[in-house]
Amino acid sequence: MMIGFLDIQELHENYRQCRLYTRHYAKTFYFASHVLPREKRLAAYAVYSFCRYADEIADHGSAVGDRVQAKRRLADLQNQLRYLYTNSPLMDKKLLAFRDTVFRYGIPENYFKDLLRGVEMDLEKKRFADFAELNDYCYCVASVVGLIMTKIFGASDETALQHAADLGTAMQLTNILRDVGEDYRRGRIYLPQDEMANFGYSERDLRDGNVTQNFKRLMEFQIDRARRYYESAEQGIPMLTNDGSRFCVRLMSRTYARILDRIEKNSFNVFTVRAHVPFVQKLGIALFAAAGFSRNRRSAGRRSLEPFSPIPAEQM
Repeated sequence: MMIGFLDIQELHENYRQCRLYTRHYAKTFYFASHVLPREKRLAAYAVYSFCRYADEIADHGSAVGDRVQAKRRLADLQNQLRYLYTNSPLMDKKLLAFRDTVFRYGIPENYFKDLLRGVEMDLEKKRFADFAELNDYCYCVASVVGLIMTKIFGASDETALQHAADLGTAMQLTNILRDVGEDYRRGRIYLPQDEMANFGYSERDLRDGNVTQNFKRLMEFQIDRARRYYESAEQGIPMLTNDGSRFCVRLMSRTYARILDRIEKNSFNVFTVRAHVPFVQKLGIALFAAAGFSRNRRSAGRRSLEPFSPIPAEQM
């Protein structure tokens, strides 16, 4: 496809906007992304911007009061995705960097269709009967993001895709456990209904923010499940390209997993205390991961990367 000078200028600006958008909304990922080669880092920002925009359709405050408008925005985004993959002139020019990324890395359209299906779930579904239902939701809103990023990072083995999907599930489950109180105030309960019943914790308890022994046992069960997904994800990291991609994923995985430790340290109070990993701890995780990364780089040797054409370095 021929790209004219003006289109290239728009593409440069679009990538820059994606970087700024990611820096604003995804501080942990933005922190971790700097270990990536520049071309992969910019591609990750473009993908994140699309995914974040889609997520905001369901999570923005206006979506609660005006589901009709939210559904209209979702339908518009579904149309834009179709225009993008068919190179239609109807595609919004703000998606230029995103289009450049999906074609450069051969990312399947179905991944993004599943992502938008997850957004639709958030607009329609406020309770999950069991983990099977929740797992399907996690796949759509998070596991597919792991699959998308694996296409960008590169992997030596197709089995890496399942481990990447497991990391997405682990991180989404972590989000759910951290945000139990906040989600309830938005009218949503992601904890499986049958598991709440099994542990003797009612929706009224949730409404009142009761941190009972039953709730603690319920949360311990959920945390144990999330950690098993993190353990699976770790097995896939050595399959990724050793150019910073492994380091980035390991850093994200271990930083996010530490949120579970913080929930435990806060005595499972997820109603009035938000679990987060302090910046100093993030640096510690990064230094620990960097030690292994440096050893691997020395043993493997540095490989050359193909030049990335769209954006001159000085513009970033």
